[in-house]
Amino acid sequence: MAKKKKIFVLDTSVLLHDHQSITNFEKHDVAIPITVLEELDNFKVGNDTKNFTARAVIRFIDKLSGDNSLQDWIPLGKGKGKFNVILSGSPLEVNAEKIYAEGKNDHKIINAALFLQEQNKTKLVTLVTKDINLRIKAKALGIKSEDYETGKVDQKSLESSSLRVVENIDSDVIRHLFNKGKVPEDGILNGSKVANGYYVLKNGRSSSLAFYNPLLDQIERVEKSYISGIKPKNAEQAFAVNALMNDNIKLVVLQGVAGTGKTLLALAAALEQHKSYHQIILARPLVPLSNRDIGFLPGDANDKISPYMEPLWDNLKFIKNQFKENERKFKELTAMQEEGKIMITPLAFIRGRSLSNVIFIVDEAQNLTPHEVKTIITRAGENTKIIFTGDINQIDTPYLDENSNGLAYLIDRVKGEKLFSHVKLEKGERSELANLANELL
Repeated sequence: MAKKKKIFVLDTSVLLHDHQSITNFEKHDVAIPITVLEELDNFKVGNDTKNFTARAVIRFIDKLSGDNSLQDWIPLGKGKGKFNVILSGSPLEVNAEKIYAEGKNDHKIINAALFLQEQNKTKLVTLVTKDINLRIKAKALGIKSEDYETGKVDQKSLESSSLRVVENIDSDVIRHLFNKGKVPEDGILNGSKVANGYYVLKNGRSSSLAFYNPLLDQIERVEKSYISGIKPKNAEQAFAVNALMNDNIKLVVLQGVAGTGKTLLALAAALEQHKSYHQIILARPLVPLSNRDIGFLPGDANDKISPYMEPLWDNLKFIKNQFKENERKFKELTAMQEEGKIMITPLAFIRGRSLSNVIFIVDEAQNLTPHEVKTIITRAGENTKIIFTGDINQIDTPYLDENSNGLAYLIDRVKGEKLFSHVKLEKGERSELANLANELL
């Protein structure tokens, strides 16, 4: 029995997640409801990421349509299906606005899919949306609905790129590593070597923290070194510091739950290397409180964004407090703040900048889409190091999950590259109470 041809109906959340999603459905046809165009029109004004993406989608559709009417099915290219915009007709056998509520865009989008299904009995119509509730509502009315799968990551691939434990290492190797600080790889890692990978090498009670250097094909000992008055408290933090301080690694991901020291270590390492860069920039995406836009907050622009940036300032204050006010290091950090060499800002505020001679730390990166992560990295100029920190299981945006967020996507796509290192921090060091919450709540 031949499989039914498919028509995928995309909602606004998919287009804002990936502005080229229309072209990612192989040979199948793709349609968007007219309501989605109206929502894109509402999103096109502003300087937030979704506003830039909305404008990109609108330009893409305009270029795609050319001189054609969007009521016609327009070819998407060789090996792909066709595209159009749906105007839902009436009366419908099943009407989402009558069943749920009138005037709501989600219900109009469902009706567009229902209309398309009624008009195309020989094809399988599927509504694609990042909105879980919209998927449920569509399924309740007999419309097949699914998440947007392009760019989703298998969690196992993230685990494989982090820490490895290698047992039964020759005791002479561990001894040589302690005495000389390095040893040729020469098959020691039992075929598990990964560029810039971190290992615990064991032989009975003897063990050593190690790093695989892909440029020299050798294993190097990792020590717990102080940076900006901060000393690593466990092996994972020691690995993180090693990656952060390595000049040959230009892209670092520190992944882990709250309290593992991701942001603190990233900032401490940046401050330790400040003479090698013109500026240190810490940024994080603005995730509206309770899904409300920051416009509802009182005050000017700085007042509105201050609550979002406070965790970054807290880390800077903690590092400064490792020194007395009359110490040179304390005065140096204060001067860097005053001179703008340390900049803490919302991520949207650095859009369009060329990032040269900077250490750029992106906090809470799990709240970024894959496209946003790519956009950030492609801004990197000469002598720039980019550090992403985050917890892929702590998503604060409604249309991302642990498999589709930009941080997971980044780890999956660039693992094993010589410019990249990924360290997963699992042991909380904030307090016993914080550890209790992470483990049991």
